[in-house]
Amino acid sequence: MTETHATITPGAPVFPPGRYGRRREPGRRRPALVALLATALVATLGLAAFSMYGKYGDPTYDAQVITYTDITDSQVVVDFRVTVPAGGSATCVLRARSHDGAEVAREEVTVAAPPGESQAAARHRLATTARPFIGEVVRCRPAD
Repeated sequence: MTETHATITPGAPVFPPGRYGRRREPGRRRPALVALLATALVATLGLAAFSMYGKYGDPTYDAQVITYTDITDSQVVVDFRVTVPAGGSATCVLRARSHDGAEVAREEVTVAAPPGESQAAARHRLATTARPFIGEVVRCRPAD
């Protein structure tokens, strides 16, 4: 069966009969599939954000370095304060870095707040492998 000019819409290309096969109908849109995929993506991203916040974003354990002193070739003393839930305790990771930024010491320290208090102050001596330039608190988390 060949097409005649009566069945061709104006402006449509005219192809030789039988050369290119039959023409396809325009594809159906699937809005339900698109909505389902979008919902799955949002749920996955929400779950990942919740998981990462639980792991790395607990604002109740906030640390502040007050000072670092007694810097020698083999040590630095770090004074710091940690905000914890009232009467709670935290495990903090302390580190010392040399002038070129290399890590020369790292330790975990557990500090506890006095009963009814929400801040715990601590002083800790870090033994270093080289002369430190700075002592710092990397992060704090609930004590194990």
